[in-house]
Amino acid sequence: MTRHNSRNHSWTRTSCLTSIFIALTATTGHAQTEGERVEDRAVLDEVIVTARRQSENLQNTPLAVSAFAADELFRNQIEDLGKLQSHVPNLSLHVGDAANAVIYLRGVGQIDSISFNDPGVGVYVDDVYMGRAQGSFLDVMDPARIEVLRGPQGTLYGRNTIGGAIKFVSARPTNEVEGYVEAGYGNYNQVKAKASLSGPIIADKLMAKAAVAHSSRDGYSQNLFDGEDDFDKESNSWRVSTLLTPTEDLSFYLVVDGSKNSPDHSRTPHTETPIYSVPAGGFVAPTDDPFVVNVNYNTLERLKTFGAALTAEYTINDLTFKSITSYREMDYRTKVDLDGIQDASFGIYDFEDQDQFSQELQLIYQGDRLSLVSGLYYFRENDITFAGANAPDFFVTLPVIGVFPYPIINAGRRDQTNTSQAAYAQLKYDATDKLSLTVGARFTKEKKEVTSAGEEFFGTGVTTAEEMEAVFGTGVGYGRTSFTAENDWNSFSPKIGLDYTVNDDVMVYASASRGFKSGGFNGRLTNRAQSFDPETLWSYEVGLKSTFAEKRVRLNMAGFYNDYKNFQLSRFSANPDTGAFESVFENAGKATIWGLEMEMTALLSDALTLDVNAGYLNSGYDEFLGDFGIDVSDARHLVNAPEFTSRANLTYTQELGDAGTLSINGAVSTRSKTYLTVSSSEVLAQDAFALLEAGVRFTSADQKWDVLLSGQNLTNKKYREHGFDLSAAPGVQLGYYGTPRTYSLTLRYSF
Repeated sequence: MTRHNSRNHSWTRTSCLTSIFIALTATTGHAQTEGERVEDRAVLDEVIVTARRQSENLQNTPLAVSAFAADELFRNQIEDLGKLQSHVPNLSLHVGDAANAVIYLRGVGQIDSISFNDPGVGVYVDDVYMGRAQGSFLDVMDPARIEVLRGPQGTLYGRNTIGGAIKFVSARPTNEVEGYVEAGYGNYNQVKAKASLSGPIIADKLMAKAAVAHSSRDGYSQNLFDGEDDFDKESNSWRVSTLLTPTEDLSFYLVVDGSKNSPDHSRTPHTETPIYSVPAGGFVAPTDDPFVVNVNYNTLERLKTFGAALTAEYTINDLTFKSITSYREMDYRTKVDLDGIQDASFGIYDFEDQDQFSQELQLIYQGDRLSLVSGLYYFRENDITFAGANAPDFFVTLPVIGVFPYPIINAGRRDQTNTSQAAYAQLKYDATDKLSLTVGARFTKEKKEVTSAGEEFFGTGVTTAEEMEAVFGTGVGYGRTSFTAENDWNSFSPKIGLDYTVNDDVMVYASASRGFKSGGFNGRLTNRAQSFDPETLWSYEVGLKSTFAEKRVRLNMAGFYNDYKNFQLSRFSANPDTGAFESVFENAGKATIWGLEMEMTALLSDALTLDVNAGYLNSGYDEFLGDFGIDVSDARHLVNAPEFTSRANLTYTQELGDAGTLSINGAVSTRSKTYLTVSSSEVLAQDAFALLEAGVRFTSADQKWDVLLSGQNLTNKKYREHGFDLSAAPGVQLGYYGTPRTYSLTLRYSF
């Protein structure tokens, strides 16, 4: 029997790690003394990844990668990218306040959802970079695998991969007719359905595949204002792909996909502190239950995506030429209640239309001792964002006077074009049969052009976001501000690494690499152009890839040191001319981050499998310039950088003869205290917590039927995963809570 597991895991504390090694040694030693034959025992399967843009064994890849095959994603009910969080050491991943993917790896990422700011961890779908955080919180539909690359990927991936990259690889068409139908139901009236069909149109020449998915549920929160639920889901997605292989050396792979999520309500945060109410003339206290809200501005949430990508590949002898051409577009509209009460104190709306085109040309060489991955890259993105506040009950707090009503109904329109051009090459040379040298570099040139304008509409009779959008720029509004600006930046991202194969089962490596995250313009301002420079990070990493106990244990470890400069930070400050609060987004920080990671899969017996992962982060600001240029680094903590993260999963598998196989698993994941805001608010910080999950799976003997009962957060732990500190104005702190206890029953038929 062969047990497949494409993950690597780690523990949180040295004592725990030592205990696992002791138990593991005792288990494997006992098995050998009882005289079991190696050929009769299960071993771990080989895991293939494309982290270095070529297919290779995970254990021969000298960088920190976590890989998840399709069956593992199904078994763990990883339905969206957020479910990956506990499965990867030093990863923080959740949906933010505006349907944006908030991704941090090793303490590096971006929390802001506004389109002027680029992500710090790149998301790729079939090697195509996703330009916006909205649309990047992917539902997992018909995957081949997902790979998480930790640390800067500046050479081979480039754009905004300063923290790392997440690669979604879709399942390709097959030359045999196959597919599956899946249906499931869970609490919160969760309904999910998936189907896939693949097969040849012309045998051995032209193959096609189609996949569809539906996911819906009621909201996790109850809204007292209208008696309805809040943060529900109604998502449909599809993908069609074709693979044409005119000859063995030439192929054309076309993927077209789309999705639409149109729930009844957006996601509303819970007020963690009292907020003043102008209509009530006093403070309104938060509700005791974080899943009970009382708001009036949560009636819109819509996200539509469409994409097409064509990959052409031609191989001649040791050379491969590859072209990846892609077009994607995204339409997002939302209304979010950021006062957390039923007043119209601070309603925010955001309407965004984005499209992108990218072209990548690659030349790959694979020789006996020398290999090369090189390429040219072009990316162009257009983004039009119309956003503002609908807050007629807004107020400010003034000295002596106290609370003073200050109604706001305003709009801003930002039209931004981003272009990126790059050339890169990474060379690997096998100096001996055991020692290899890797040298790479990428040169990138980026340019951003922006036109921004803003208007006020209070008192004009225009009262809704849609009305403001219809009359913007026609003279109905007043107090118009605007600017046009452009800037460009160059970046050089080198990498050098050594890896040494100790024996067939052990490899060690060391590397140094540089990453960057794009600069830009503060999109919250409409009266002046405030530019910020790219972030840069030098990362130094050492690692171990090992398989032992006769291929029944896989242990991978990594240690890293990051020198992080030009940290992009957002904060509130006082306008030097008016004294009014305004948003500032600038390069105001430097940080040092170092840590350790371990991932392990062990077959304790033919029936028992242990998966463990963990990460340790030691992080801190070296410099954090706040108001008036004062360094407040000693009072700040990095966002989404918990000191410890871990997950341990134990799976027991029992053969049921001719009936099939039954497997039972239980897992516990932990995270230490996490600061969720740039302000390092203690009110919004999430203390250490643990989550429990479990599953029971039956697979028929012919492997056509799967029945899976699974549950997450079984203790119904209430924990914050995202926060919004609006202490400056309107004087409230808001918390977004993670998924409560959920459970579901899923049935799948494969053919």
